[in-house]
Amino acid sequence: MTVTTTEPAPLQPDASRPVTGFWESYGRAWIRTPGSAVYLLAVFVLAMLSISVLAPLFWTSVGLLVILIGLPLGVLTLLIARGFGVADRYLLLLTGLPEIPEPEWNRDTTDSTGFWRTLTRPIRNAHYWLYLVHGMIVNPIISTISFALTTVWLSIGLGGLTYWFWGLFLPRGWNDDGSGGEWGNYVADYLPWLFGGWSSWAVEVTLYLIAGILFTATMPWVLGGLARGHHAVARGMLGRWSSDDLAAEVRAEAAARGAAVHAEDVALRRLERDIHDGPQQRLVRLQMDLAALERRAESGDADAAAELAREARGHAKAALDELRALSSGVAPPLLQDRGLAAALDALATTSPLSVQAEIDPAIDRAVSQEVARTVYFVLAELMTNAVKHSGATAATVRASLRRGASGAPTHLDVWVVDNGRGGAVITSGHGLEGLRERLAGLRGLLVVTSPVGGPTSVGAHIPLAVAS
Repeated sequence: MTVTTTEPAPLQPDASRPVTGFWESYGRAWIRTPGSAVYLLAVFVLAMLSISVLAPLFWTSVGLLVILIGLPLGVLTLLIARGFGVADRYLLLLTGLPEIPEPEWNRDTTDSTGFWRTLTRPIRNAHYWLYLVHGMIVNPIISTISFALTTVWLSIGLGGLTYWFWGLFLPRGWNDDGSGGEWGNYVADYLPWLFGGWSSWAVEVTLYLIAGILFTATMPWVLGGLARGHHAVARGMLGRWSSDDLAAEVRAEAAARGAAVHAEDVALRRLERDIHDGPQQRLVRLQMDLAALERRAESGDADAAAELAREARGHAKAALDELRALSSGVAPPLLQDRGLAAALDALATTSPLSVQAEIDPAIDRAVSQEVARTVYFVLAELMTNAVKHSGATAATVRASLRRGASGAPTHLDVWVVDNGRGGAVITSGHGLEGLRERLAGLRGLLVVTSPVGGPTSVGAHIPLAVAS
């Protein structure tokens, strides 16, 4: 067995590099401009579609509330409003702005699943109503304004730069000299010091070109600002709230508590069954052998008594071995005295497989006793499975800490990799399912990768935020 202590990896610098100058900032803005333009045009179509669908449905549902038909119709309206809002959030990804996180749609922390409670769940969630207001009122208004400004900037910017080409195909009243263009003549007469002697066509091309340059140069700022305005409104009305995280935390804690209770119940039943089928039967047999030994001793049959004594000693030894095996699911004294790293090291040492252990010694400082007991049990069970079912000859045990940006440990990652035949799957009612439920009690995750032919990799990932 090889034991390797791993030091925490150094923090990596942030890959995002700050903008260092005007031209770099302007270039980045231009990169986002095509996506912003597509979004500002597409969201107008989406807004017109949403108001044309949501407004009739909503007011119809309000009118039909007196005959109860309006209730399911109102719920349908809220669900459709959610769809339009989600579409808007995904369209915003075209702008290159940060993704808006998904709200918590099920904020009900109770276990009630009745028909009316399920039907009215959207009505009791403020997110649905905000999505309705956004899709029926707010988005059509701001989309109309942004659409008008977008079309102005795109048409003047791109049209002004290319007027020298497409302007030739416009119908116009030509003068005798072929110059044509009353507006060009007017500008040339009004500003003789600037356009004296120019033809009206040259004046028009120059003015359109100047306008095109100005509007094109300012296009990244204008379209980018409009896109950021939409993003700010969407973040406030369509995004996630801090209370959503609290509701999700409460529901996750409830689910973890239920999983932990179920896992402990299954473990206790399994321990009772194993004790009943193993050590208890041997102890009953030992009691019977001792009674027979007593009778033989009273009768003076020394040889038979000695034989019974040897059998009783064998049964006692077998019962002790089985009790020791069963105790592998219970935290050993070594875990209490020296910590998780030493207990995992001892677990790898006593395994009949050739085990390479790579254990970060820092886990003892970061992991609570509750997490340590669960991790020890999970690894003991995984090592037992590798011995009994995988046909493996060697295994690797890894235990390391995953750290956040501040350097504080956020997760404990434990892996058991063996060179067995593979094919392990999580099946309801079997060992891996019980391990997954145990980890769920700590908000942890069990990951199994076991292709047929091996190798098998089983990882346990446990968050340490609660424990720390």
